[in-house]
Amino acid sequence: MHVLALAAPSESRDAAAATLRDALAEAGRVGVVTAGSLETPDHDTYTVDGAAWRGSGSGGGLTDALDRLARDHDYALLVGFPDTRFPTVSVGADTDVDDPLVDADALDDLDPASVVDALDDTEPLETLDSLVADLKRHPDAEYAGAVATFTGRVRAKEGPDDDPTTELTFEKYAGVAADRLDAIRDDLTDREGVIEVAFHHRVGPIPYGDDIVYVAVLAAHRREAFRAVEDGIDRLKGEVPIFKKEVTVGDEFWVHDR
Repeated sequence: MHVLALAAPSESRDAAAATLRDALAEAGRVGVVTAGSLETPDHDTYTVDGAAWRGSGSGGGLTDALDRLARDHDYALLVGFPDTRFPTVSVGADTDVDDPLVDADALDDLDPASVVDALDDTEPLETLDSLVADLKRHPDAEYAGAVATFTGRVRAKEGPDDDPTTELTFEKYAGVAADRLDAIRDDLTDREGVIEVAFHHRVGPIPYGDDIVYVAVLAAHRREAFRAVEDGIDRLKGEVPIFKKEVTVGDEFWVHDR
């Protein structure tokens, strides 16, 4: 799922959101998340394909909303979240956004089709739930008796005397990384009993405690699933050109340089 944030002055925000929502809806299923509804303690409200959905319960927030939408949506539009790591469209001459995906001085200057094109070229949001949901929609899922997964996350230390790691930054050798992942996936799905394999490795800065990489396998039985997950993450780390920079409280370095 691709996530797009909107930054616009209050007087044009609703119109800009509607314009972007309609453009995204022409390309896929879109959910709109507004900051106001998430700040209300007893419910969250999303707009999905023009219809309202409401769920009761306390807590939640943007992360929970995106986790839900990522399972079966192509796009999410965030309205009223000025400080977000996601690609942002800036509408309005006085809007203060660092490195916007698209910058328009006014709503009349916004080309929504070009926004969708630019968004499709950015890194999508994947969650473990969204990968598993995709696997369960596989045409041969009726033959599957197991789903096995692996999640890699940013740890603070390897030993008690280490400086704590505050974040890791990952960069992919884009075309080569995708080709290598496809080759690994093909090898694993050729195995007896393995139906489908899914990978996702985030890029950019990832803070301590956040997830880095997911591997998910749909298989006939648990043994095939577990073996494919283990071999999949081992081969990803060994064969796919993804470079890691580590930032600790006292240092910053690319791991391959050491």
